[in-house]
Amino acid sequence: MQERRAESWDVVVVGSGNAAMSAGLAALERGASVLMIEKAEPDLAGGNTAYTAGAMRFVYQGNDDLIPLLADPEDARLPRTDFGAYTAETFESDLLGFNDGRPLSREQRILIDESGAALRWLSTQGVKFEPIYSRQSFEKDGRFVFWGGLTLATHDEGFGLARAELEAFTKAGGEIRYGCPATGLIVEADRVVGVETPQGAFRAKAVILACGGFESNPELRTRFIGEGWDKARVRGTPHNRGDGLEMALALGAKPHGFYGGCHATPMDLHTPDYGNLGLPHGERKHYRKICYFLGLMLNADGQRFVDEGKNFRNYTYAQFGRSIMEQPGHVAWQIFDAKVDHLLYSEYRFHDAHFVEADTLDGLLDKLDGIDRAAAKRTITNFNAAVDDTVPFDPTIKDGRGTKGLPLPKSNWAQAIETGPFKAYPVTGGITFTYGGVEVGEGGGVRREDGSEIPGLYACGEMVGGVFFNGYPGGSGLTSGVVFGRRAGYGAAAAARG
Repeated sequence: MQERRAESWDVVVVGSGNAAMSAGLAALERGASVLMIEKAEPDLAGGNTAYTAGAMRFVYQGNDDLIPLLADPEDARLPRTDFGAYTAETFESDLLGFNDGRPLSREQRILIDESGAALRWLSTQGVKFEPIYSRQSFEKDGRFVFWGGLTLATHDEGFGLARAELEAFTKAGGEIRYGCPATGLIVEADRVVGVETPQGAFRAKAVILACGGFESNPELRTRFIGEGWDKARVRGTPHNRGDGLEMALALGAKPHGFYGGCHATPMDLHTPDYGNLGLPHGERKHYRKICYFLGLMLNADGQRFVDEGKNFRNYTYAQFGRSIMEQPGHVAWQIFDAKVDHLLYSEYRFHDAHFVEADTLDGLLDKLDGIDRAAAKRTITNFNAAVDDTVPFDPTIKDGRGTKGLPLPKSNWAQAIETGPFKAYPVTGGITFTYGGVEVGEGGGVRREDGSEIPGLYACGEMVGGVFFNGYPGGSGLTSGVVFGRRAGYGAAAAARG
């Protein structure tokens, strides 16, 4: 019996991250038999999901929508918590802010409209959530005030999400094979009928490609994103090399979305690739450095190159990671003074965090290898003189405390860099996932150029193009994985069950 099932399944899912698991769970829910194949061994399974902080952005109207999703609905902080609301209109506006003038895409509309239902569905699969008190709220007048529309993360972050989804998948009857990469698609009479693997051929009535983008492939990064992107640090799994994407394109799938775009986060300059595989999963994400809004970022020429206070950090970090990659040597320094040290996230106190510290600003600049020291001193001096001290500093809102007269302003949270000791963190760009993919139909079927679908082939997760363009509001990626994973799972199961 086991041998027969190993050879023929209703649905084979390629990959084991959040999108893959969502697809597998949805297909099982509709009565399909499901085999999941994963290139990695168990310690590196879960794709990029296991590297994330587990945050998910979705539409909600207030506290009453969130509390049923929580692992601990009796948390003593909840009566003092203002989650606010995150409406569909706000989500739409946030996405449009990264589209460079493009209208809302079909995929973005789907993401918005199905985000709340997708999170509620995920919670029925045993995935529970926690308020992101440490990164998305500040305490003000005795209350926890959340900002930026991002409120919940999965219990035990991304690693906990991957663990909970795997437990739900196997409990529901799904099977997973590790160390089992898809090396090719089996096609008969123009229909995908299975996958080739080193463990043998697995036939299926439907195959779902949920094996990520091409962020771990320096050659494809250079081809699609541009020169210098082979130097980006890879934040997540080493296995997302675009294999599924190339298989789909070879069958005539329509390339879709912005291939020149990617999620690129400011990272510790000395980050090992893949977030340091020698560390436990829960620590690998700590190389990111996203508190730049509390200080300044200078390049090797000693110049600022972004408005650090343009918006809340979960709206800017994916763009600013890319901006760092465009600087000389792909490097910058994040500079803070003592006034904000207590507000820096725990990643700045991570045991492998790289920084220099000095009691004086001159002493700090002397320690920054490769920077134009004189230009950096002028930049900071001019910035300090331009800060509008009449506006109070308030990190819970876009406080309007900006600068006056600078060619490149800092729009919010501007404070003079004047109180020692001073710290500087060298950063570069770390790539998380890519934006270009294929086009999928309503049920997740992979479309050809003429709009028809390749029979038997489905896609979700990073494989789906058109969701993001020049950046994204933080937490949208995991939500997109659930939304399009669930669609692909339902679609594939319907095709398989006939």
